[in-house]
Amino acid sequence: MRASKFLITTKKEIPSDAEVISHQLMLRAGMIRKLTSGLYTWLPIGLRVLRKVEAIIREEMDRSGAQEVLMPITQPAEIWKKSGRWKEYGPELLRIKDRHDRSFCLGPTHEEVITDLVGHEIQSYKQLPVTFYQIQTKFRDERRPRFGVMRSREFLMKDAYSFHASEESLRHTYELMHQTYTNIFKRIGLDFRSVIADTGSIGGNHSHEFHVLAASGEDAIAFSTKSDFAANIETTKAVNLEKKTSNNRQQLQKIEISHQYSTVGTNKLPDTDKVQTIKIIIVLAEPDITLSNDDQAISINPLAALILRDDHELNTVKSQKISGIKSPLTLASQEIIKKQFGCDISFLGPVGLNIPVIADHAASQLIDFTCGANKDGFYLTGVNWERDCPDVRVEDIRNAVQGDPSPDGRGVLDIKRGIEVGHIFQLGAKYSKTMNATVLNEEGKEQTMFMGCYGIGVSRIVAAAIEQNNDASGIVWPDTLAPFQIALIPINMQKSEQVKIVCEKIHSELVGLGFDVLFMDQDKSRLGVMLSTVELIGLPHCIVVGERSLEQGVVEYRNRRYSENQNISLADLNQFLLQNIKR
Repeated sequence: MRASKFLITTKKEIPSDAEVISHQLMLRAGMIRKLTSGLYTWLPIGLRVLRKVEAIIREEMDRSGAQEVLMPITQPAEIWKKSGRWKEYGPELLRIKDRHDRSFCLGPTHEEVITDLVGHEIQSYKQLPVTFYQIQTKFRDERRPRFGVMRSREFLMKDAYSFHASEESLRHTYELMHQTYTNIFKRIGLDFRSVIADTGSIGGNHSHEFHVLAASGEDAIAFSTKSDFAANIETTKAVNLEKKTSNNRQQLQKIEISHQYSTVGTNKLPDTDKVQTIKIIIVLAEPDITLSNDDQAISINPLAALILRDDHELNTVKSQKISGIKSPLTLASQEIIKKQFGCDISFLGPVGLNIPVIADHAASQLIDFTCGANKDGFYLTGVNWERDCPDVRVEDIRNAVQGDPSPDGRGVLDIKRGIEVGHIFQLGAKYSKTMNATVLNEEGKEQTMFMGCYGIGVSRIVAAAIEQNNDASGIVWPDTLAPFQIALIPINMQKSEQVKIVCEKIHSELVGLGFDVLFMDQDKSRLGVMLSTVELIGLPHCIVVGERSLEQGVVEYRNRRYSENQNISLADLNQFLLQNIKR
């Protein structure tokens, strides 16, 4: 590709609204341009990278035996109502109506569509197992789009769905997809981890996420220091620590405190150790159903108290799965708390509280701890569970932290940040049952199919790769993803016929060998400008051709990842590049 015929729109300045390095560099390198919040146009140089990610994914999915389809992004409300997700999915689902007042949505995912399709097209167990995939645009109306294409509203995704006559068959395909994903991310050149994960709104009973490790990652990932255990912090068990013992128990004391030390929503008490202080979080419990005078059912949400050590954080995913707690987890408003308990949440504590109290394991082991006294301006010291709050229920509701014992009993936990780029699920019969997707089994009887679901964020991979591959000069692409593998840079080509002839010959030969080459052939371009451009764009290999080097029969070779340049003879150039560029 000749740079004179290719759109290159790089920027020197860091965009003020770009928070993470991938967003900054994608804008500066001319890969994307923002249309409006969460919507981006992919420019030619960015699209080349996106297509290379697609190609790798498609090759590995085809190798796994999956069949490619293409489903509509616009989906009728009927199939979503049939699955029960039309109301369940929430505001992220963009609902629209056509001219006939029929309801549709822009697809955030395609479980309903594929289940409807397979339910009509597959009749016999003999046609199973089968896996279909697509690479398709999705739309999720994110409340707060951010980080460029990392969390946009419209994005490109590979989603796949498998159908089975047995759970054993599902598990086999799940393992196959896990290996396929591993192959994909290895080929792309990412530092990634597969971790146990929560199934979330998609559903099912077993899932793994694939995370690219990066400081900017939105997810916390827990790893064992002595085993292969890895899990999203959302699902990581916070292992019960050894119970503390003490022969001397303090007397319970109520102490007055100035309100200036209190912060709404947490216990901020003066001169107290966070480890010996508990914090309380009031949430909605499962609704009580009562009958009114006209026999109409009324749902009333009672409250429950979640207790943590003040140095620990609540795990929302684990908490909302606790029996008796409303899901999704919903915090009680300050108004409700004040009305029911007569004080600010900052001064709430478990002693004498007339609602269910659920304490985390670590909090339940505290002796002589400090908490609110359920009266504004007062707190308690010397609190002990057995004596002062005997009815407490103990559950795992906190985030595991660095140094906690690994749940598998081997080593301790190390916490790192990760960017989720893939997620696979064993769905079971969640969608096939509600949507009546059945086949005839060996006995000729109808049987509900089992399903698996397997997603990869194609556009997110591009951003995640940049988060791992950058320096002060710009992007540093792996060979497999680079928009162009080689930059061919002439020095004063407009003044030197020899340089022009040699560059044209090199360009023609490299293209013939199958390399992606960006020939910087613009008139009057300065060497420094061209070098800074290809460094910002991230091209991994660079050949500089000048009269002085040609007099010696060599060209200068530069590798984007290494500072040392080297001279390569013209006669050996093609072979050198074939040996050193991964394709």
